Amino acid sequence: MGEQFFIDVKDKLLEFLWSIGPTLLKAVVALFLGVFIIRVLKRILRKFMRKTQTELSLKTFVESLTTFVLYGLLFATVGIILGIETTSFIAMFGGAAIAVGLALQGSLANFAGGVLILVFKPFRVGDLIHVNQTLGTVEKVDILYTRIKTFDGRMITMPNGNVANSDVDNRTMNDARRVDLFLSVSLDEDVDRIKVILLEAMKKDPDVLKDPVPDVWLDGIEEYNMKITARSWGKSAEYWPLYWKQLENVKKALDDHGIKIPVPKREISYASPAEDPKT
Repeated sequence: MGEQFFIDVKDKLLEFLWSIGPTLLKAVVALFLGVFIIRVLKRILRKFMRKTQTELSLKTFVESLTTFVLYGLLFATVGIILGIETTSFIAMFGGAAIAVGLALQGSLANFAGGVLILVFKPFRVGDLIHVNQTLGTVEKVDILYTRIKTFDGRMITMPNGNVANSDVDNRTMNDARRVDLFLSVSLDEDVDRIKVILLEAMKKDPDVLKDPVPDVWLDGIEEYNMKITARSWGKSAEYWPLYWKQLENVKKALDDHGIKIPVPKREISYASPAEDPKT
């Protein structure tokens, strides 16, 4: 290969770059301009949803879906600028969509699950839920996943498809929630006296709702003790603090009145040994 060969290669390369240069430049400009426009549109969308007080669950889902759609349109536009025919691009995009759809059936199920969650609203961002053996606060719902923050600081990410097809225990959907305490007292205690003591202990907490009123029940009689159930109502968001306070209040009230929690006891007696007739 002589010097003329390299000169020809250089000329062909320059000719190719000169012919494709303007188109490539247009595509690059369109790409950067499109990214800028998408960011502006997302910012406008966030402001609009903030003004309309759109709930957080819908916000995160719409933002994720909008980003996906806008970037898809941007890449399609860049492809058309580069010379890909619209029909060919649609056919190629359709074939790719089918292939990706078959490969990502789980993701499509998750997307459908996210839509179901937003339509039927079994929970919202900020709700305390128990689902798939996980208890925590919903932090985010996007197009594919739901993120739940547990009480010990872990972030659990669940596919929307699994969540939509599971039993969801929403513990903050209602404003009020009942606090149940299960106690044991001696069979020798006066049931009416126990009721008065427990009711006074529960009602003195300012976080206990006056309606429904607290109540105390004799829930069972066992071999060594009586089973007592004490119930009060409070705001769902304050359930655990109220539960712990009520448990402490009841224990202190029982101690102040000298009522002990019974401990099973068993008495064993030994018969006197028979005297030896030889002695």
